[in-house]
Amino acid sequence: MNRFMKVLVAGLGAATLCLSAISGAQADGKLQEVLARGKLIVGTGSTNPPWHFQDDKGELVGFDIDIAHILAKGLFNDPSKVEFVTQSSDARIPNITTGQVDITCQAMTVTAPRAQQVAFTIPYYREGVGLLLPKGGKYADYNALKSAGSSVTVAVLQNVYAEDMVHQALPDAKVDQYDSFDLMYQALNSGRSDAAATDLSSLRWFMKKNPDKYVDAGYAWNPQTYSCAVKLGDADWLNFVNTALREAMTGVDFPDYKKSFETWFGVTPPAPTPGFPTEMR
Repeated sequence: MNRFMKVLVAGLGAATLCLSAISGAQADGKLQEVLARGKLIVGTGSTNPPWHFQDDKGELVGFDIDIAHILAKGLFNDPSKVEFVTQSSDARIPNITTGQVDITCQAMTVTAPRAQQVAFTIPYYREGVGLLLPKGGKYADYNALKSAGSSVTVAVLQNVYAEDMVHQALPDAKVDQYDSFDLMYQALNSGRSDAAATDLSSLRWFMKKNPDKYVDAGYAWNPQTYSCAVKLGDADWLNFVNTALREAMTGVDFPDYKKSFETWFGVTPPAPTPGFPTEMR
């Protein structure tokens, strides 16, 4: 064999090894791992209704839990094939990067710094801050609150940014901070506060549980994107999750997403319109 042929054979051999390595890496990706295992392992919380909490039977329920079941349905045609790993909020990223869970779905706000550590899926909810009012109370809506200026007192969960956050919507309002949601709602119920500023999802959940007691002031601000998170570097797995979420919000699995959205937020999401896919505009 001449020198040229030897080099050619060696090159072909190296190319074959390279292709085999790539093929093996694809076969060993997270999607194939989950399918082979027969269940999806999801990191989530257990203390934050309506996202993830324990019901009267001690079972995990909530919007994040339903999202996980939607993903399992897409994987196995069986929404029950999920194992939940309950984790604190500060474990959401470490448990992804170390492979303790396949995906985290835990009311996780998308930020650019976090996106350097995990890969975020497409959004499945847009959070914000809203104002909860007592039904039949002194102020009927947001415009009435704003017009009342410094006469209005707003209850809010204690936070270093709480006062500035409230003043983005009501610049002149007095702000009372409380170290628990229970105390915040007690202030509203007793009349010590005229409104309570809280996550829009919590507001909707609270109104759904107490339809005759509270109303939404009709104004929301401070938007935040909620997405699930997966490990960086696995395009097939991220693409699958994105496909499953997209089709739940805009396609064949919309009934599942709609039912969950109505259950936990008391609101019907806009139905996808047949014809041109408007989400591509």
